[in-house]
Amino acid sequence: MTTTEASSARRADQRASRKPQLSLLATLRRGVQRTGAAIVRAARAVQRVVTPLLVLVGEVLRPYVSFVSRAGWLVLIVGLASLVAGFNLGWQEVTALGFALLAALAVCVIFLIGRSTYAVTIELNPARVVVGGRAMGQLTVTNSGTQSLLPAVMELPVGGAVAEFGIPGLKPGELHDELFSVPTERRAVIVAGPARSVRGDALGLLRRVVDWTGPVDLYVHPRTTPLNPSAAGLVRDLEGQVTAKITNNDLAFHALRPYEPGDDRRYVHWRTSARTGQLMVRQFNETRRSQLTMVLAEDTAAYADEQEFELAVSALASIAAQVIRDGTQISVVTESRALRTHAPTALLDDSCRVDMAPTRFPSPREFVRSVTRRLPPPSVLIVVAGSRWTPADLRSIQLLMPTDTTMIGIIVSRGASPALARVSGIGVLTIGELSDLPKVMLRVQS
Repeated sequence: MTTTEASSARRADQRASRKPQLSLLATLRRGVQRTGAAIVRAARAVQRVVTPLLVLVGEVLRPYVSFVSRAGWLVLIVGLASLVAGFNLGWQEVTALGFALLAALAVCVIFLIGRSTYAVTIELNPARVVVGGRAMGQLTVTNSGTQSLLPAVMELPVGGAVAEFGIPGLKPGELHDELFSVPTERRAVIVAGPARSVRGDALGLLRRVVDWTGPVDLYVHPRTTPLNPSAAGLVRDLEGQVTAKITNNDLAFHALRPYEPGDDRRYVHWRTSARTGQLMVRQFNETRRSQLTMVLAEDTAAYADEQEFELAVSALASIAAQVIRDGTQISVVTESRALRTHAPTALLDDSCRVDMAPTRFPSPREFVRSVTRRLPPPSVLIVVAGSRWTPADLRSIQLLMPTDTTMIGIIVSRGASPALARVSGIGVLTIGELSDLPKVMLRVQS
């Protein structure tokens, strides 16, 4: 056998010896993978069963253990763990630490003993303000019981902050007032309350909270500007406008036609029928009650910044409030809600809840189609949007409306000069500040 043949034989022997080893490793790997997958499936099954059970137990026990703070739970766990470790390992120091922690927790329980008999009221004056206006609140705490009460702390959430008031000891029937101011720099619905008393220890281990009032809303309305009556002349015909559609029952007479079976005999014109020798009935032009629809874009991508969006809300509220005062039917919708329009105050209240958010619609056209689908056909459609909307966006919306609908687009762009342009039959108004709105609305009327 040559040297080459001997080397080839050795390599063949090595490959043959490796095959059982590789086969064993592959089998072991598959076994580990299958075992791991089985453990994961079992863990998920246990989680599906245990999680609802833990939630249920938590809901049942929460009223009885809610007074224990996170620090209290930490002290309790460390104290019990120290006792277990101290007794098992014979460490007296750890055992003493456990007793000390649990004793401190037991002493803190004393501060929770007793009941409070408070009568608490929250008053906001006024309940509605314009952005930047002054709003004050008053918290009144009265001892409605027959025994004196020790000093306590009263917490009052106001918006995103929490105000703390120290309530002195009160005799039966005695009351204590606290005044506070409410920030109104931004348009919003600010919730004050519920007022809650807090009793606990100085270490913060135990804390018993009792709510004494419900929440009270403060509406911070957007800034508005006065407009001329009838929404600057946009909708003049409060009794209805005549259309070209022919109907058999209405007010505006159109013509006479021969009687057909099924026609209402109340509309037979007897004089003409007697003269022509056949029954003739009246036809009418259909009249429609004026209907104004306003749409506000809330899409973050439609505005350059938050101030531009606030200007858009102010413009919408100014026009809609004036139309409501004039008694014209109006619908006001945004991407997230339909605003109440039975009174100007209700509209302004709902406008406090409007906010910018990424749109869920693929285009402005689909947005307007969706929010106006259930509304009556408008005589006038006003769309309010930011500077990032283009005339093409407004044109795509116009194609959705009936041909006899007048469409106006109000584009807000902070710092821009007021302007009125006509784009494919659409009146496009540009305003740079709220004071520009009455000027451009007058130009629409003329």
